[in-house]
Amino acid sequence: MSDPILIVGAGIGGLNAALALATRGHRVTVLERAAEITEVGAGLQLSPNACHCLRQIGVLESVAARATAPDAIHVRSGHSGATITRLPLSPYLEDLYGAPYLVSHRADLQRALHEACEAHERIEIRLGHAFAGRETGSNGRVLARFETAEGQTTLETPLLIGADGVWSAVRKTIPGAAQATFTGRTAYRATLPAELVPADEMRDTGLWLGSEAHLVHYPLEAGRSFNLVALIREDWQEETWSAPVARDTFLKTFTRWAPSARRLLDQPETWLKWALCGVDALAGPWGTGGENGQTLLLGDAAHGMLPFAAQGAAMAIEDGAVLADLVTRLGPSDTRLLAAYKTLRKERVAKVQATARSNGEIYHLSGPMALARDTVMRVAGGRNLLRRQDWIYRWQPPAV
Repeated sequence: MSDPILIVGAGIGGLNAALALATRGHRVTVLERAAEITEVGAGLQLSPNACHCLRQIGVLESVAARATAPDAIHVRSGHSGATITRLPLSPYLEDLYGAPYLVSHRADLQRALHEACEAHERIEIRLGHAFAGRETGSNGRVLARFETAEGQTTLETPLLIGADGVWSAVRKTIPGAAQATFTGRTAYRATLPAELVPADEMRDTGLWLGSEAHLVHYPLEAGRSFNLVALIREDWQEETWSAPVARDTFLKTFTRWAPSARRLLDQPETWLKWALCGVDALAGPWGTGGENGQTLLLGDAAHGMLPFAAQGAAMAIEDGAVLADLVTRLGPSDTRLLAAYKTLRKERVAKVQATARSNGEIYHLSGPMALARDTVMRVAGGRNLLRRQDWIYRWQPPAV
């Protein structure tokens, strides 16, 4: 039973899980279909719950060196440009929860995880390995098949972990598993050099609220660049799940927005449009076990979610910490593993998904309902609004 645990997918969730397992003494092989590790997308937000996990696996310092700790979330009206409220972030949240709130380029986070994995003696990364299916081997072990440039190869493992994203190939092999669906929202992403952005916008995370659309932005790469994400309620007409978009067509959505917002949106020459797809955390199992072999899902493969709570990456990072602890306490072949994992993760992740959906509705209100929302936010104040997230931010991983 000395074969390593196999993780399919070398994204943020897979690499983080590999480090969490290796930190607890397990041998891990990470298999990635791409010939080289690259990250799609731009920025992400790492709240204290995620940063506690990154500290535990020894990468928080290297992530923080490439990230930014914004002063606050500056919430504004997309229509008027007026400030609605400010939610304090740094150093307020670190003082409160013992870990920072960071904004990072996805590539920087993935690079830090990859470098740590490459340096770890218990982790092997194999590129150019596309998951092709699985079977049950002897004693309930998993036989995982992979396509490579040299042909097909089969690896035996006590535990197979699918961390291969919202369109997970591993999930498709699990009977009754939920499938990814389009959420009715799209994201338009662009980045700018810092010198093109007003200095006051480089200190905060910006959140602009508007009818059927909202805008999020924040500094990246330790303040060297600026991430813009416009999120819109609309249908998806393209043939693929991401596509370049005509700049003028995109900007028509924001014709009636405040000049200060339009000046930011006017800057990028190119925007990339993404369909936001999700996987219902409560629909179907997160894996299979027993006589079918131990196969578990993690991150977007189990619960891809809307980004309106800024917790997609954090939930994948939490998954890895919890799963590594369970594997250590129960063993990778224990038939109780799946049930214990679901007990500890499903309810929390489903609640975060519900929070993200609710935020999306609140952000996109119009007319009298938007005025009421803005009034409530102003009266409540930033610190009181942040307390609604306390149940998310105060979470910490099991001790090693």
